[in-house]
Amino acid sequence: MSNSYAQPILRTANLSEGLRIVEQLLGIADTSELEIDVDVQVSSTPSLSTLMELLPNADWWAKGDSDGSKEYGDDPTAHLPIRMRGWAMSPDIVEPFIKSLGDSPAAVRWDFEGWPEAPEVGLGYGGSRGSFVTLCVNARDLDLEKPATDHTVFVHVKQVEAKRAPWLATQVGLTVIGDLEMAPY
Repeated sequence: MSNSYAQPILRTANLSEGLRIVEQLLGIADTSELEIDVDVQVSSTPSLSTLMELLPNADWWAKGDSDGSKEYGDDPTAHLPIRMRGWAMSPDIVEPFIKSLGDSPAAVRWDFEGWPEAPEVGLGYGGSRGSFVTLCVNARDLDLEKPATDHTVFVHVKQVEAKRAPWLATQVGLTVIGDLEMAPY
């Protein structure tokens, strides 16, 4: 499995606007198979409780000097702040996940079958490898290391199809707003 490459196309304080752009992108993608991955940095017990109920099977590990993790059967409340990650979930998870975040930095990634042909830039159908959309909530980067009060939408493509990212942005009335970078997962 190789990493995708991601490029930001929207930064907004309006979360609904970010979700609207994601929906537009999904509208042109092949979503015959669609799953959701989530990633969140959790610093408070109330947020953790809500997220643990919502994502009971999520992996988690301590951030900073602590070394606790789900793998060792540790209690996550004893190891805050933690990072939680859930894989291959139903799209129904998106709304309750976002509502549970508060100001925690998080990412929602839509994983689907592929991007459409982009003949204007010489590209055929973009298969499932490298075809994602990520909405970073309360963060400006895919690693969730740059907390923010705004939200960023990234399109993911194969590195050899880098021209597809600006093409995708134009399909939803936008332009790229940053560099193409390797996605962390």
